[in-house]
Amino acid sequence: MKIIAGLGNPETKYTATRHNVGFDAVTCISDEFDIPLDREEFKAKTGRGFIGGEKVLLMKPLTYMNLSGEAIGPAASFFKIDPSDDLIVIQDDIDLEPGTIRIRKKGSAGGHNGMKSIIAHLGTQEFTRIKIGVGAKPEGWDLADHVLARFPKELEPLMRKVFATVADAAELIVKEGADAAMNRYNGIKIEV
Repeated sequence: MKIIAGLGNPETKYTATRHNVGFDAVTCISDEFDIPLDREEFKAKTGRGFIGGEKVLLMKPLTYMNLSGEAIGPAASFFKIDPSDDLIVIQDDIDLEPGTIRIRKKGSAGGHNGMKSIIAHLGTQEFTRIKIGVGAKPEGWDLADHVLARFPKELEPLMRKVFATVADAAELIVKEGADAAMNRYNGIKIEV
């Protein structure tokens, strides 16, 4: 069993914001691999299915971003997975420009409260994450205002392509491991 969790906030007012790109990517994976997000368990909206012959659990935690570990920790425990091999977390990253993703096999939370919560609940930093670039906050903006803002209209086609690329990257991680996906996707610029 692999768990693929996208981070975000559950209320509709957060739909399509920079902070919810993890949710949007999981929706894309759900559509791409015909895995309906039709259950509610582990404080998350979930879907069970297969990617590349491997059983997967898709998750959108309903705990709000800062408590994401309250959903992902219990799911990891229930399925007795090894996070370093079997967990993929999809998150926003303000240090990456829109149109870029970065895959890492481990690392600190880097100031991301959702990741802090997951690390605290799992007791490890060793799990794969797919970071989706949302761009740095404009000068004079509050960080919360930036990540809770929507992308400008002209970036929407690019972000749809990014989510499709993340779905492909998640498939490659499930089938061949994070190293293969890092080699293919880190450092590329996704363009419409």
